[in-house]
Amino acid sequence: MSILEFERPIYEIEEKIHELRELGEKNSAGISPEIKRLHKKLEQLKKDIYGRLSVWQRIQVARHPDRPYMLDYVRAMMTDFVELHGDRQFADDLAMIAGFAMFEGEKVMVIGQQKGRDTNENIKRNFGCAHPEGYRKAMRMMRMAEKFQVPVLVFVDTPGAYPGVGAEERGQAQAIAENLRDMMLIETPIIATVIGEGGSGGALGIGVADKVFILQHAYYSVISPEGCASILWRNAVKAPDAAEALKLMGEDLIKFKVIDGIIPEPLGGAHRDPEVVCQSMKKLFLENIKALKTLSPKDLVEQRYQRFRQIGEYLE
Repeated sequence: MSILEFERPIYEIEEKIHELRELGEKNSAGISPEIKRLHKKLEQLKKDIYGRLSVWQRIQVARHPDRPYMLDYVRAMMTDFVELHGDRQFADDLAMIAGFAMFEGEKVMVIGQQKGRDTNENIKRNFGCAHPEGYRKAMRMMRMAEKFQVPVLVFVDTPGAYPGVGAEERGQAQAIAENLRDMMLIETPIIATVIGEGGSGGALGIGVADKVFILQHAYYSVISPEGCASILWRNAVKAPDAAEALKLMGEDLIKFKVIDGIIPEPLGGAHRDPEVVCQSMKKLFLENIKALKTLSPKDLVEQRYQRFRQIGEYLE
C-alpha cells in the first residue's frame, strides 16, 4: 500500500488499531474501549486532513498508485468487454484501450488511457502516455461506434501524450488535432470522464464529448503543474504554486464551463472505496446516455459544437 506524506498520521492510527485487534485475539484482553477511542480519533483525523487538502495534495491523490484505472472501472461496471486493437496504419498502442462492452443492458464503446500497477506494466502501457497510433485507434473505434449507433464512454487518465522523437515523427500533433476535429462530428453520444490525470492535449485528444465529467480529486489542465513551473520559474519545485494558479480542479472547471459535473469520491480518494465511485458513475452514465439518445444526430453534433464554442467566451 502506498502512503502519501500527508496521510501518514492516518495510517499510523490504522496500524495501531490493527495491532490492538491482533493482541486482543491472542490474549482475550479487554481492549475494546481503546479500539473504539482510536476509531473515533481516526474518523475525526480523516475529516480534518481530507477536508482541507491543498490543490497540490489533491493532485497527489489523483496520481495515487492504488487509484482505480480505466480497466478497473470497465471490469466493475461492465460485462462482455471485447478489446479491439490497432490503428490500421502503424501499430497497436497499449496505452490506449478500446473495445465494445455491455453496460446495464446497453452496448457501448469504451475508450481510455490505461496506466500500469508495476514497473513492467507501466513500461508496457507507457505510463498512460499514448502515441499517435493510440489516438488514431481511438478515432477508428469512435467511427465504428458511430456506424452501429453505439454510445461512447471515454475514460481520461494521462499525464499527456507521449513526447518522444518517434511519436513526433509519426505525427503526434496531427493525430490529436484530427481527433479534436473529428470527434466534434461523430454522430453518436460521447461521454468523457477524467478519472485521474487529465494532462494537456493528450487528455483532450479523446475528451471532445457531449458531456464531460471529472472525479473529485482528478485534474484537467493544459499542462502539468511541473511543466508549468519549469516554464514560468525554471524550477519544477514550484509545482504546488503552479497547481494553484492553473485552476485545474473540478470546482474551477465547472465555473469555466469546461466540465459538466463532479463525481464525488470517498473520504481519502477513489481507491478507498471504488464501489461507491462506480455506483455514482453508473447512475450518471445511464441518465446522460438516455437523454443524449433522444437527440437526432444533427442536433447532437450541433449541441456538442455549441458546448465547446462557449468555453472562453468573454464580453468586450
